[in-house]
Amino acid sequence: MKIVVTGAAGFIGSHLSEALLAQGVHVVGLDNFDDFYDPAVKRDNLSVCRENNLFTLIEGDIRDRVCIDSILSAQDIDMIVHLAARAGVRPSITDPLGYQDVNVTGTLVLLEAAREYGIKKFIFASSSSVYGNNKKVPFSEEDNVDFPISPYAATKKAGELICHTYHHLYDIDITCLRFFTVYGPRQRPDLAIHKFARLIEDDHAIPVYGDGSMARDFTYIDDIIQGVLAAMERCRGYEIYNLGESRPYRLDSLIKAIENALGKKAQMERLPVPPGDVRQTFADITKARTQLGYHPQTDLPEGLERFVKWLRRI
Repeated sequence: MKIVVTGAAGFIGSHLSEALLAQGVHVVGLDNFDDFYDPAVKRDNLSVCRENNLFTLIEGDIRDRVCIDSILSAQDIDMIVHLAARAGVRPSITDPLGYQDVNVTGTLVLLEAAREYGIKKFIFASSSSVYGNNKKVPFSEEDNVDFPISPYAATKKAGELICHTYHHLYDIDITCLRFFTVYGPRQRPDLAIHKFARLIEDDHAIPVYGDGSMARDFTYIDDIIQGVLAAMERCRGYEIYNLGESRPYRLDSLIKAIENALGKKAQMERLPVPPGDVRQTFADITKARTQLGYHPQTDLPEGLERFVKWLRRI
């Protein structure tokens, strides 16, 4: 079996690539190594994959149809797992056109190539951000997601809609996975857990937005990978699944948990809540449990301990 993983050098992509290689799957990893954060970090993420002769790295852009054609025409690909994206709510507000170009146009390029080359299995990485400030909790896949509050969220909702269109028109099996605040070793350095832990380690103040009541459903990377693998095995029709821990933590509770994991107290700089940030995320994972056998195992304190061990080794 050969699978294309876009965004293979990223946080989730590198972990997924390793898991697939461990199963004996040939992985074609596509990444453009953009400078949203240090490309050297992304290259290091692939250190284990590069040692496996079942792994092929292609440096290219999902918007580049010539690049995509060269990958899909040269080998018999069974599935595309599309993780590549411009990520982050706050940066999307300052660069909405860039986010639309990568996240919407790039997804459309891949789907059109999948249609042309007869690839009938497609996994799309969506986001919990599509729920916006949904007042009903926990968030269910059946909820209305017509009210995103950031360009990033809007591009992920658009991606889901484009995926449904290609399923309907061309009978491609497509699964959209709404990830809920994934953390763990290799987490992007701009995300709260990684950013806070580094600042606390270096005795710098952490930026705390609002009164600490914002809540997130933090999900450990190993649990996410288990969910992605299960979705790949059961990719039929058109489906959307929440992949979360289903146990939200307030921001102030998260900071205490990070302090406990580090054994150090945080200095805090209080700031207003930025536009685009949602009040809370909380995944209803009933559908994923029932249909995928998804069962997250790692609670936040344990996951933070593992993350801190990794952070102190690099």
